[in-house]
Amino acid sequence: MPDVTTPYAPGTPCWVDLAAPDQKAAIDFYSELLGWRGEVGPPETGGYAVCHLNGRPVAGIMAAVAMGDQPAPPTVWTTYLASADAQASQRSVESAGGTVLMPAMDVMSLGRMFIAADPTGAVFGVWQAVDFPGAGVVNEAGALIWNELNTSDRSAASAFYRAAFGIESATMEGAEHYYALQVNGGAVGGMQPMPEHLPADTPSHWLTYFAVADPDAAVAKVAAGGGNAIVEPFDMVAGRMAVLTDPQGAVFALIRPKPMGSAKKSLFLCKQVSGDHLLRGIDHV
Repeated sequence: MPDVTTPYAPGTPCWVDLAAPDQKAAIDFYSELLGWRGEVGPPETGGYAVCHLNGRPVAGIMAAVAMGDQPAPPTVWTTYLASADAQASQRSVESAGGTVLMPAMDVMSLGRMFIAADPTGAVFGVWQAVDFPGAGVVNEAGALIWNELNTSDRSAASAFYRAAFGIESATMEGAEHYYALQVNGGAVGGMQPMPEHLPADTPSHWLTYFAVADPDAAVAKVAAGGGNAIVEPFDMVAGRMAVLTDPQGAVFALIRPKPMGSAKKSLFLCKQVSGDHLLRGIDHV
């Protein structure tokens, strides 16, 4: 997979980051699990750590600390959707029935961002690239490969993301009750009703998937590092995957995608970068 150096097409998941009570412990855990390199950032960035895989930015990790009279953020992975204009996207989110939790703001010369929740309660970020496009590598072992919306109201979620970002949804062949989130005709993520294995009071949320070469070995490493398996490794139409929590409680998924058909395409179809298609999940792990 070539480096990603240009902005992602609007609506495409382009970055993920984690808020963790013990930032250094989180950096160490994911570095050991996925082969990242990262360190606590400088004070002017609030200590935000940009982790790298083979020299390319792959994800962010920050300290979950209270700001002003606000409580500390939850220990979760946040998916960021690309935008050409964060301020305009913020207006679209509000018009479509979403809630802005953190208004649009500049992040030095890197870009602009805001945090919002869709009408079903799923929290996500929006990123307008300036000097920093987002993830510099996807679909390789250790990198981001998929972003999935688990929602309590699929119809409401579909309508919201279409109105706010132009993201379409369509049934995904071979996966019952699963929907592809599409930008410019290419799948950039997934959506499904809330999985049955989750507690009834689980809120709608975005789930981050990282690619691995051996899910079973990776799950064993998670357990050795203090994490837990919510769903043990299993085979499904897109490959072999597991859903886990890290030692501080953040939920994430690991998958080894399965080639499908003569073109060896998995269900992880593509990631849109500047209108071009980068195949997602084929022959890279």
